[in-house]
Amino acid sequence: MTPLPFPMGMQSQPATKPTGLWATFVRWVDTDHIPEGADVLRAAQDKVDWPRCIPFAILHLGCLAVIWVGWSPAAVWTAVALYFIRMLAITGVYHRYFSHKTYSTSRFFQFIMALWGAAAVQRGALWWAYNHRHHHQHSDEPDDKHSPVQHGFWWAHIGWITSKRNFPTDYSKVPDLAKYPELVFLNRFDVLVPAIFGAACYGFGAWLGHIGVATSGWQMLVWGFFISTTVLFHGTACINSMAHVWGKRRFNTEDDSRNSWILTFITLGEGWHNNHHRYQATTRQGFYWWEFDPTYYFLRALSWTGLIWGLKSVPESIYAEAQALRTEKAAELK
Repeated sequence: MTPLPFPMGMQSQPATKPTGLWATFVRWVDTDHIPEGADVLRAAQDKVDWPRCIPFAILHLGCLAVIWVGWSPAAVWTAVALYFIRMLAITGVYHRYFSHKTYSTSRFFQFIMALWGAAAVQRGALWWAYNHRHHHQHSDEPDDKHSPVQHGFWWAHIGWITSKRNFPTDYSKVPDLAKYPELVFLNRFDVLVPAIFGAACYGFGAWLGHIGVATSGWQMLVWGFFISTTVLFHGTACINSMAHVWGKRRFNTEDDSRNSWILTFITLGEGWHNNHHRYQATTRQGFYWWEFDPTYYFLRALSWTGLIWGLKSVPESIYAEAQALRTEKAAELK
């Protein structure tokens, strides 16, 4: 299927008017509203764009509303459940499907997965995949947008997202995804699903309160949306800021990627980062049975339904390489 031309066109708009604060606000709703041209933004100085920090500030400040709405078992457990459900959307969908295509699915379920991922409030699937593929192409090099080795912890954790140059989606780098107009739509208007999700949290809480459960719409909005989403963001961001400086290295990759049990529990299997950087095309990141990988277990179970298929395994050559490295290290210790 030939990629549609209009996503590419959005990236090369002529400079019809100067940019400013108003253009920044418009981009909160329409991320492809770049009248000065995406290339101009990508050429901008790599620094914090303070207006871009406003959504992050709102997200974090929203958590403080817990002072007024309080807590309840229903609200807290909903927040916990939504953390894990949406973490699976990031790890199993945005990462292992849209970024690396480690399994296959139908066009319809691909759209359902894109909706699911968008509810995690980490922008659209195409933007996410574009930036992640760029990371693998330049891992821990100066061009790596969120390398803690090159740019430090805080920039890798959150700063890079606030930079103007990292805002546009380069649709030409994800032609396998940009050929689907429904995915481009969700990516362009990436605030739509989070807004609906937030409203649904409020409605769910209000309904529970109406039937006698000790919670409310506002309480569920604070716990289910603001608190759960904030924790989810930082859990995901830990891979960018920590997985290249904290942990052990099984493979001698050209970057500083590492394996970490702690990050694995936080991100449902993404902590086997050195494994992943050695071989990106497999669905599983825990290469051995003892390497806990809940995302892989979930995807394996989902494949039994027929909704996804063709999960890619780890080649024997990779296991042979790992064994050879273990033998070499053991010999060095003697």
